Formats: sequence, C-alpha cells, structure tokens
Amino acid sequence: MDSTRRLPPALVEHARAFQAGDGAPVVPKGAATVVLLREPEGYGDRLQVYVLRRHLAMAFAAGMYAFPGGTVDPRDSDRSLAWSGPSPAVWAERLSCDEAAARALVCAAVRETFEESGVLLAGPTADSVVDDTRGDGWERDRAALVDHSLSFADFLSARRLVLRSDLLAPWAHWITPEFEPRRYDTRFFVAALPRGQRTRDVSGEADTVAWLTAADAMAGVDSGAMLMLPPTYVTLREMSAFSTVEEVLAAALVRRIITVVPGVELVGDEAWLTLPPELLP
Repeated sequence: MDSTRRLPPALVEHARAFQAGDGAPVVPKGAATVVLLREPEGYGDRLQVYVLRRHLAMAFAAGMYAFPGGTVDPRDSDRSLAWSGPSPAVWAERLSCDEAAARALVCAAVRETFEESGVLLAGPTADSVVDDTRGDGWERDRAALVDHSLSFADFLSARRLVLRSDLLAPWAHWITPEFEPRRYDTRFFVAALPRGQRTRDVSGEADTVAWLTAADAMAGVDSGAMLMLPPTYVTLREMSAFSTVEEVLAAALVRRIITVVPGVELVGDEAWLTLPPELLP
C-alpha cells in the first residue's frame, strides 16, 4: 500500500473504536478545493499543479501538502452574488446536489482559491477576468474574507466583479472516512491559472507553497519528503496522465465522478485506508 493510506497513530484508535461500534459518524461539512494548473514558459512547458503545505498547528491534515480549499461559508449560497457561466442549476446536475448547495460549493471554490493563493476566478464582465490581484487594496479584501468580516458576495459587488463559474470544471468527490472526528464532504474542481495572475504565498494556514509537476509531487511523497492525504495523491496521479491544461479541462467535461468514502483495514497495530479498485494504481 502507498504511504498516503497509512493512518497516523492518533487515528488508529479512532478507527479501532469505530469498527467496534463505539460512536456514530460525524456529519461531514461541505467543502471545495481547486486544482490550479499552468504550463509555465521556461520550464519545458510542463503541466504544473499548485500545492501548499498546511501548518503543523492545524487541527486537520497538519503538515500535509494539499490544494487551495476549505469549508463552505453559509453566505456562499447568497443569491445576490454576481454570477456568469453555467448556472447553479447546471452545476447542481454536475455535482449531484441541490441548486443551493451547488451555488455554495462553486462560490466556496472561487473564494477559497483567492483566500489561499491570491488567484481570483472573476472579472469585470462575464467574459473577462482580472489580470492582477496584487496590492494593498486586494490584500485588505482578502484578509477580510479570511476573518469573515466580508462576504464574498459583498466583495464582488464592491469591486463590480462577476464570478466566472465557467473557469471551473468538476473533477472528484471525496468524503472523509466515517471514523474520523473531523469530516468533510469535498468537491474537487480543476481550473487554469488566469493569464496575468500570479499565485502568492498568502495563506495563514500554510508554511510552504510550490508549483510542481504531478510526477515530481508524487515522487516527493514516495520518497518520504512530502506528506499527503489520499485524495490529493490520487488526484495528482490522475493529473500525471495529461500534458496540457487544455487536456485536463477537456477530460473534466466527460469525466464520470464517483463519491469516494475511504474505508479502513486494521493490520495488527496499524490501520490503512481502503479505496475503490478503480482508484488504485
């Protein structure tokens, strides 16, 4: 089994107690994460993915490399939010959820990406995108979103911007295993880094950020130099099959998304997550 599926000691007892029938599953919180992609000049035009390493003090996935993302804010379902691209009704069909949840998930994906990387999938019109989000004004707004003193709908309204849902494509759906004390119902999206924008190391939840090829990131995990949860590792393995951003986005349009809730297998004093056969190498 790959190292990402081995449970840390702190969770082994949770898994053992759950299998013994001690306790009920925690209701998972809705969440969204975005796989940002680029093909930078000067790097052999190789497809790269943006990852960040979560602070060791974080309550969930501490020290793990992940994609930008986080939980849904109740205000993410605000119907007044300026929106372009596929409607929430279309997204509801794509994400297999109701329209309100789809609106909130797409909004959370765009908001969290801006909060954690400085990349904003929005523009002044339905067919444009902001070309630079650096500067004191942008940083004040980003910080206000992080501390919840500003809603994403009000942020877009004040700047006369429109959320570009067409710049996202659905990729995967993972739910934290039932035995874990913190659980998330997470939709994975893919998106290209907009022309002119630059990622920034701005997340208060991360201590390291990097653009890596999927193969290099996986090699880091395989060598023990990087830690990663199975959803991130599996997604990177899937990304490694593509050479360009365009190929990934095209694949997302026809991809069959399954809901994955990893199980657990106890082996002596250790515990390992189990995955559907189609997600194994």
